[in-house]
Amino acid sequence: MKICTRASSVTQQENYFSILTDGAELRLWFLTDSIVRIRAGFDGDFAEESYSLVLTAWEDRMDGFLKNYRRRIETAQAELTDGSDAAVIQGKLLKVVVEKDPLRICVYDAEGTCLHADIPDLAYQEDSNHRRIHTSEISPDDCFYGFGEKSGEFNKAQKFMNMSPKDAMGYNPKETDSLYKHIPFYIKLNRSTKKAVGYFYHNTYECDFDMGREKSNYWKMHSRYRADGGDVDLFLIAGPSVREVVERYTDLTGKSALLPRYALGYLGSSMYYPELEADCDDAIVEFIDTTREEQIPVDGFQLSSGYCTVETNVGVKRCVFTWNKKRFKDPKEFFRQMKERGITVTPNVKPGILLLHPMLEEMKEKDMFVKASDSDEPGVGTWWGGKGVFVDYTKASTREHWKKLLKENVLDYGTCSVWNDNCEYDSMVDKDCRCDFEGKGGTIGQLKSVMSNIMCHITDEAIHETFENTRPYIVCRSGHCGIQRYAQTWAGDNLTCWDALKYNIATILGMGLSGVASQGCDIGGFFGPAPEGELFIRWIQSGIFQPRFSIHSTNTDNTVTEPWMYSDLKDDIRRAIEFRYQLSPYLYSLTERAHETGLPIMEAMCSAFQNDPKCYDEGVDFMFGDSLLVANVVEKGAKTRSIYLPEGDTFYDFYTREAYAGGQTIEIPVTISSIPLYVRSGALIPIATNQMNNLATQQATGIRLLCAADKDNFFQLYEDDGVSMDYETGKYLKTVITMTTGERTYLDFKQEGSYETAVETMEIDMIHREKAPYWVTVDGEMIPHFLHRRKFEEAACGWYYSQRLKSVQIKYPNPKKDYQVLVSFEQFDLIGM
Repeated sequence: MKICTRASSVTQQENYFSILTDGAELRLWFLTDSIVRIRAGFDGDFAEESYSLVLTAWEDRMDGFLKNYRRRIETAQAELTDGSDAAVIQGKLLKVVVEKDPLRICVYDAEGTCLHADIPDLAYQEDSNHRRIHTSEISPDDCFYGFGEKSGEFNKAQKFMNMSPKDAMGYNPKETDSLYKHIPFYIKLNRSTKKAVGYFYHNTYECDFDMGREKSNYWKMHSRYRADGGDVDLFLIAGPSVREVVERYTDLTGKSALLPRYALGYLGSSMYYPELEADCDDAIVEFIDTTREEQIPVDGFQLSSGYCTVETNVGVKRCVFTWNKKRFKDPKEFFRQMKERGITVTPNVKPGILLLHPMLEEMKEKDMFVKASDSDEPGVGTWWGGKGVFVDYTKASTREHWKKLLKENVLDYGTCSVWNDNCEYDSMVDKDCRCDFEGKGGTIGQLKSVMSNIMCHITDEAIHETFENTRPYIVCRSGHCGIQRYAQTWAGDNLTCWDALKYNIATILGMGLSGVASQGCDIGGFFGPAPEGELFIRWIQSGIFQPRFSIHSTNTDNTVTEPWMYSDLKDDIRRAIEFRYQLSPYLYSLTERAHETGLPIMEAMCSAFQNDPKCYDEGVDFMFGDSLLVANVVEKGAKTRSIYLPEGDTFYDFYTREAYAGGQTIEIPVTISSIPLYVRSGALIPIATNQMNNLATQQATGIRLLCAADKDNFFQLYEDDGVSMDYETGKYLKTVITMTTGERTYLDFKQEGSYETAVETMEIDMIHREKAPYWVTVDGEMIPHFLHRRKFEEAACGWYYSQRLKSVQIKYPNPKKDYQVLVSFEQFDLIGM
């Protein structure tokens, strides 16, 4: 074993600080004023070769590969003061204290709060199995969130978790570990200090986390990170807010891709359709036509791998990059018909190649596979339908060959969307199988977690090279740190049960705090018998707020999960999906915010309401953006719903506008149609007034801005064409809406960008329960006041005060420029007049 127990010296080098210990050299960088990197170099070479980082302050072997993503900065200033017992490294915002004997590194913020402290003797180790270990002091007040994609309760305090991605079909939503992602990052939030700090372990090997489950009387309460190899390479990210930690973590690993607008629509899917013996193409087209007949909005179809089956002497087998012409007579014509209907088809592509694949020998000649540990033959593992070999994306020539195959056999048929699936590589049991690793050589045990990211990187390049000025839409099941910069993801093949409805929410919230804003879970459940009607509608009502909204199934009772499967519920289901489409201006703006900042779309309550520790364990209720609290019904047979409203804000029932003070728990009645929603103080929520059924071909032509005029706030409404890369050259429209409240309440609209909006009419729905306005101006002009509802509805411009909703209703033609709406709530002294 190697154990770092004491430091002999601390010195300043060119852009880092070197800590020599009796176990290994430690190096420390102030990457920024808020991010400290601590690296224990058990391998001794401190090799910089990251597929994950997009922000560095050093030369890295992957700079060429990540050239379009990576940015180089100078390290932040920090000053070393050495002493006999301890060395202090003082930065602008953070202070690092290196206690020498016993060795312990502590990090403090500017207020003197200890953000991190090592556990002496245990802090930096290489054990007898060559696993690398880091142990940190924690307290009973600490909560832990993130860890990528995890099942179970939202707060992971006292949990033990493994990070070894699996093809976990039908996983237990409360207990199964691991799932599909490998994201060794978490956020620690303390109930007493209310401060957050992020721990990003920059390592690709399988690992595990013990968040206080283990207990020893010889050391303080602690958490432990343990990896199968690589260095302990910790990026410690200061907050103090959860949001700041997420923003800074995504500075390191990348912001979410700006998806095409249609990626936010309803994505139809089922393994049933591509598995029919013949004419699957016709069946899928008919499914889309049926959604239109049922007036259900739809934008995409996720095409499972049944399209690429091949008849062999041992049965029908899936062979990527082939097309079963009995099932899909003319793939190019199929894509054309779907595009004509406004539907984007996303074909499933897998990295495993069966030993009976028709292209196997050709691919072997091109040396495209992960090699066996003991020969230059491809390493063989279990695959769908038998034994197979696996593509090595860490080899430059393989990436070019794969890209060519992808273009010729998928993209050239007419789709700019790809679903990368089954890319966990978990069936390669021999982890010593060898990868190219950009010529250096590595093992699949070291590199399997990054294969999905590189696969998506190639897919992104291939789409850009095939389609001019087209925004890629990539979906991926697996993923390492940074997967968000390429793809929309989802939590794999979930189980059809009530627990999945409930605990999948916490899984998505954890991904949001792990930098992956565009995440979802299969609506209705993927694996199991058909969902009962009540479960299905509750899943739809919850799912419409997930960034990825797809109903996908492989039901074990020979049924197909579809929106109209329960005739008595389909009207409520249609209305719920229509509501998602009405919210699309808000959702698309939040997607662009994630692209710019890394912030989640579905946000955990602990993040949105960090000053209220009563929110720290909440994993069912969440914020949809800043303004809408969602409290879905997730219990079978529920007649009421208990909802905690956080301190510090007022909340308004979305439907009745009844006001509730924060800091209390309310109990409300619910029916099968209920979607409990609450509008937060200062809310600004743009909602489409025209009902859309396809985001690819339709845009909002009218906006209703729902606002709670009790608190100053702002919102950035984002618009562009939704499909091209023109936004990169300024062809977008960012409208910053600033609300200043008081006796005179102002809404200021300021625009940036050259995109011409499709919005022709504007409506303001301003909650103001105290009293009606005195007058209203738009762009400096007084607009008419209507006391009769019908006359207001017939007018093109004017205002009306709804006594039922206690809301000011304002409408006017969109000025399409900077302007101001002024609502006067000054007292109108009728008697004095």
